[in-house]
Amino acid sequence: MHRKTWNDAVDRWVLTTTHKRDHSKDLIKLTWLSRYLSGVLLSDISLDIIFTIAHDKKLETTPSTANRYLALLRAILRAARDYWGWIDHVPKVRLFKEPEPRVRWLKRAEAARLIKELPPHLSKMAAFSLSTGLRQHNVSYLRWSQVDLGRALAIIPASESKNKRPITVPLNADAMNILNSVLTDHEQYCFVYNGSPVDRTSTKAWAAAKKRANIDNFRWHDLRHTWASWHVQNGTSLQELQLLGGWKTFEMVLRYAHLSGDHLVQAAKRIETGDQLPLL
Repeated sequence: MHRKTWNDAVDRWVLTTTHKRDHSKDLIKLTWLSRYLSGVLLSDISLDIIFTIAHDKKLETTPSTANRYLALLRAILRAARDYWGWIDHVPKVRLFKEPEPRVRWLKRAEAARLIKELPPHLSKMAAFSLSTGLRQHNVSYLRWSQVDLGRALAIIPASESKNKRPITVPLNADAMNILNSVLTDHEQYCFVYNGSPVDRTSTKAWAAAKKRANIDNFRWHDLRHTWASWHVQNGTSLQELQLLGGWKTFEMVLRYAHLSGDHLVQAAKRIETGDQLPLL
């Protein structure tokens, strides 16, 4: 029987998951988990220990964040069982129920105010996000080698997309204008500040611009929600939206379904019969 500890599992996990985009976040979670699991045999990780971890993390943060820690713990235990053969059984790791996905979006006038108040480098990135729906990381590290200006397309490779599949991004006139305005700023990256990609967008400048624009409770990722909401409100089907946004499952775009009311009214009218059917 293997006498492997949690520390052994962490070492193996860290070594074999360096390719993960959120690898650095795993390291932070693993540091926190070590206070409960360091030196503990994998076979001794019980439901009681898992309950304590879940309870304590939920007290200091949100259920959603606690679930990210529990999911990592579960993934490592399953790897130890299924791939490394170190344990025969994995205790049940139950996740907390999470609130409905948050959808915060801006009206056109609000978005215009925000873009106006942002410093130039963030303003262009935010406007590009509103035009394409790309996530912050993909905008921050978009390279000219990924852009085909002639065909008005950008390609996000599988290694850089959240769902691990390549995404073809059509560039509308707004997106093309933005790219043309930064064409000579940097040889490799589309969006830079002081010669380097803009890794962090949720800065003091972002917070100050929101305050001046009188916009509350709005994160950078909500630019993507705004883009999706505008699409649905203007008649884009949820199936089309899924492809445009690179979502892995259709369920992930259903959060925007309530915004398509006017479009669905028009769809319902397609089979109107007028006076051709008797009233019941």
